Amino acid sequence: MDTIFYAKAAAFFGAAFAMGVGCFGPAIGQGLIGMRACENIGKYPESGNNIRTTMMIAMGLVETSAIYALLIAGMLVYVGWSI
Repeated sequence: MDTIFYAKAAAFFGAAFAMGVGCFGPAIGQGLIGMRACENIGKYPESGNNIRTTMMIAMGLVETSAIYALLIAGMLVYVGWSI
């Protein structure tokens, strides 16, 4: 009985850790991307549409790593409940 409890606790802790660490980097990256885009739109307002489009594409690419962390955390939670 105790080993099942430890396995479940490890799965849930792993899910929480995966989400915590997996979303920390993308959050900082998206903040930096937005900051640089706002600076460049302020400097070059005539190319604001190009900068905004490039920013949105970069944000989507950065967000994929957080989505992967969410998928891994979801799998760990599913395994923890199914034990």
